[in-house]
Amino acid sequence: MKYVRETLAVAQRILVELGRRRRSLVFWAIFPVVLLVLNSLILQERLQISLADAYTQAAPATLVGAALFFSGLGGSVATVVSEREQQTLKRLFLSPLSGVSYFLGICLAYGVIGLVQAGLVYAIALFQGATLNGNPLANLLIVGLSIAAYVGVGFVLGTQLARRTEDVNALIAAFGIPLMILGGTFLPTAFFPDSLARLTRFNPIYHMIEALAGVVVQGDTLNDVGNHVRFLAIFAVAMVVAGWLSYRRMVRVERQL
Repeated sequence: MKYVRETLAVAQRILVELGRRRRSLVFWAIFPVVLLVLNSLILQERLQISLADAYTQAAPATLVGAALFFSGLGGSVATVVSEREQQTLKRLFLSPLSGVSYFLGICLAYGVIGLVQAGLVYAIALFQGATLNGNPLANLLIVGLSIAAYVGVGFVLGTQLARRTEDVNALIAAFGIPLMILGGTFLPTAFFPDSLARLTRFNPIYHMIEALAGVVVQGDTLNDVGNHVRFLAIFAVAMVVAGWLSYRRMVRVERQL
C-alpha cells in the first residue's frame, strides 16, 4: 500500500502542475485534433473515399503515432529534465518517497493523459461518422503498451541525453520525427518505396499503428495482429526496464553532486 499511495501522490502532483500551467495540456489536446483532421482530408482526397472512412483510417495513426508520442515521450522527458534543473529531485531524496514510486507515478500521470487523448481522438472520429471496430480491451492493451514504450524511451532520453530544458526539443526532433514519418504517422506505409518499407519493420511506431489499425479499422482480433502486438510488448518491457535503470543511474549521479 505504501508504494500505491506514493505512486498516486506523484501522479497527482504532476497532473496538478500541468493543470495549473495548462498550456501543455491545451497543446496536447489541439495537436491530435488538428493532425486527425489533416490526415483525414488527405486520405479522403488521395484514396477517393468518404470522409467518415477517412477518419476511421486516420484515427489509429494519429493517436499512437503522434498524440501519445508527444505526450508520453515528450512529456516524460520534459518532466525529468525540469525537475532535475529545478533541484526537485534533490528535495525528493530527503523525503521517504521511494524511487520506484516516483518512476511509476510519472508513468501513471502520462498514462492518464494518453487515455484522455485516446478518448478525444475517438470521440471526434465518431462525431465525423467513423466506424471504430474491435474489442475495447484490445484497444486498451495496444494503447497502454504504446504509452509504456514512449514513457520508457522518455526516461532514457531525459536521464541520459538531456541536461537542460532547451535540449528537449532537439531530442524530440532528432529521434522522434524520422521515426514518426517512417512509422506511417503522416503517410500510409503503402506509399513507401521498397527500401523504406523494409525499414519500417524495425520501427516500434509502425507496429503500434498496424496493431491498432488492424483492431480498430479492420476489426481484427489480437491473434490476427499478434506479430505486431508481440513486438510492441517486448519493446515496451525493454524500454520500461531501460528507463528504470537509466533513472537509477541518474539518481546515483545526482546524489553525488
